[in-house]
Amino acid sequence: MKIDFNDRLILSDGAMGTSLDGKYPVGSSPEFLNITNGKLIASVHKAYVDAGAQIIYTNTFGANVLKTGAMTEELIERGVKIAKEAAQDKALVALDVGPLGEMIEPIGSLTFDKAYDVFLTTVQAGAKAGADIIVIETVADLQEMRAAILAAKTTGLPVFATMTFTSGGTTFTGCTPESFALVADSLGVDALGANCSVGPFDLIPIAERLLSATDKPVIIKANAGMPDSNGSYDITPDQFIDAYGKLIDKGVSIVGGCCGTTPAYIAKLNKLIETKSYVPHKRTLSTAVCSATKVVTFEKLTVIGERINPTGKKLMKAALYAHDYDYVIKQAIEQRMAGADVLDINCGLPELNEPEVIETIVKRVSDVCALPLQIDSNNKDAVEKGLRIFCGRAIVNSVNGERKVLDNILPLVKKYGAMVVGLTLDENGIPDTVQGRLTIAERILKACEEYEISRNDVIIDPLTLTIATDADNAQVTIDTVKALKAKGIKTVLGISNISFGMPDREKINAEFLRSTAAAGLTLAIINPNVVSMMEAVVDARGGKAAGVFNAKVNIKGVSDENAEGFDINDCIREGLKKSGVDKTKELLKEHKPLEVIEILTAALDKVGDLYEKGELYLPQLIMSAEVAKLAFDEVRKVLPESSDKGVIVIATVKGDIHDIGKNIVKAVLSNYGYQVVDLGKNVDEAKVADALKETGAKLLGLSALMTTTAVNMKETVKHIRELSIDCKIMVGGAVITPEFAREIGADYYAKDANASVKIAREVLG
Repeated sequence: MKIDFNDRLILSDGAMGTSLDGKYPVGSSPEFLNITNGKLIASVHKAYVDAGAQIIYTNTFGANVLKTGAMTEELIERGVKIAKEAAQDKALVALDVGPLGEMIEPIGSLTFDKAYDVFLTTVQAGAKAGADIIVIETVADLQEMRAAILAAKTTGLPVFATMTFTSGGTTFTGCTPESFALVADSLGVDALGANCSVGPFDLIPIAERLLSATDKPVIIKANAGMPDSNGSYDITPDQFIDAYGKLIDKGVSIVGGCCGTTPAYIAKLNKLIETKSYVPHKRTLSTAVCSATKVVTFEKLTVIGERINPTGKKLMKAALYAHDYDYVIKQAIEQRMAGADVLDINCGLPELNEPEVIETIVKRVSDVCALPLQIDSNNKDAVEKGLRIFCGRAIVNSVNGERKVLDNILPLVKKYGAMVVGLTLDENGIPDTVQGRLTIAERILKACEEYEISRNDVIIDPLTLTIATDADNAQVTIDTVKALKAKGIKTVLGISNISFGMPDREKINAEFLRSTAAAGLTLAIINPNVVSMMEAVVDARGGKAAGVFNAKVNIKGVSDENAEGFDINDCIREGLKKSGVDKTKELLKEHKPLEVIEILTAALDKVGDLYEKGELYLPQLIMSAEVAKLAFDEVRKVLPESSDKGVIVIATVKGDIHDIGKNIVKAVLSNYGYQVVDLGKNVDEAKVADALKETGAKLLGLSALMTTTAVNMKETVKHIRELSIDCKIMVGGAVITPEFAREIGADYYAKDANASVKIAREVLG
């Protein structure tokens, strides 16, 4: 027998447990009746089938290895067989899976993986025995329900899931109907709802909340009220039917009974169904993420707290290496109190066991903070550990437009029912146009659809690049957000990236947040403890208009037009290209070329010193280097080609497609007069070695931005050493530390472009 569960009313059976009261020894489990008194179990099933039930639950509610031990599989096999024979193809047989009887951490001592394994044994035995459906019922802990659903999905059978709620509107562990519906729906159940709990009238508001949070069929199997001291229930069949009439009218489509409901109740329900029509229901809750107790929708600008991330945060980096989880928890609590809606969890550091650490952090943070989480990693094992242990619906940050990355992470997103962030970059880097980023976004959305991940569950990150290197970066990002908004696509941005290397970062960040919010930004990754940022969030949520973002911050103060009286030092410091060239020409009339080179180098060094002291910023450093390059070019016109200071090979290591940092280093080194051979990004160790042999370079610069590619930096250094190539190696990048540089055998750690110049001078002169 087959039943389409959608768009129709379906009748399930009533109580098995209360039907067997007093018919098995005290202290025993009713499931053992499957072996000792199969006829009794068959008679209960048959009575419900005769009453009109289209689905009957097997007598296996407590059959799991924690309760029934080595007999479990036999009890399940017998239970399914008895039900099949009683159904006589008039009803479907649902393997009844109840709670384990032990609580999962942190409420109890049972681990999530142990719970999953116990459920897996149960559901696979039921599938092997021939069950038509797996039904998980009377569960109060969302984490236990998640373990059961994940196990049940391995069978390929339809999965039903119902939790038990109190009259207060949550389960006794605090799980809300909306959180349950979001999680169960995203994990791919075929129907969900409530059972046991209280009487049918008290379940009406619970049903309404479930119906609002899912498009799946909703099940209600209520008790016949509450039992008195004699075990009699206080809701009559007629009263029961009155409540169910209201439930069906609201959109409940799979109905039946729980404790205290006899075949008489089911027969009454059957007659009611004959007079009723299926009422379609539509989910009204917008796309959301959740923990067990808190749902976060994206109807207004949503704040993702960024502080649990070691990039650029010395204290967080030290805490992660020291496994100081109290520090991490403190960051979570502070961000929650400051107004974060979601917390980003990133623990990617070289030499750190990322999967193990992220699992621990997710567990520890979830114990004290009810906010939904964003699992921020591209390490497949770390993503799975984080998603598996998080009790709720999370966001995965991130994938990008590379097919191998999509195929690596998207199956996990689908399996665990998460939302996913897609970065608008691919193996060719980050497009510098709106259309280029939109093209990658569509590629990501298409790949998600191939994995049956709805476009509603995809968030696109158009990427924020610093205006320190190009003032147009801000407008491209804003325009991309606006274009995605017009297509109905959700967006997220790491706001603070806009001001990297700039003065007055806080002001720039707040202004950029207001501008992107006005363009339609959905989620903002920020530090919620910065008051100006949360003020910008409040403004955005209140609909206050944002002005045009002023990306072209005045960082010079002077121009070529008012540079009269400046010497070459002033021209280089202030970034005055025309005046710098003119002053160099004047110097060449009075000094030998090599003397002019020394003057230019000294001027550029002064800028580097000011940069290190924090008196100048990355934009000024780059502009000063550009002036120096033009000045050096004037000198080269009267010098032989051999006057180059030396050759430096630079590359972003294999697997890493980020190169903005490397490009800055290249620009500054070139402007200092070094011949820079740039191998690009995603460069394997063999290509690096070949370039060193061909050029005879005595200095190699390696860059890595991602935790997962730092290991490739280690392999590249190892390869160069094994070949005994005579060169020094400097390494840098967002995730690289001085300690890591020493551990992998590099000669130098270059924290920034200015540091690379000092290293080059030491190695090459």
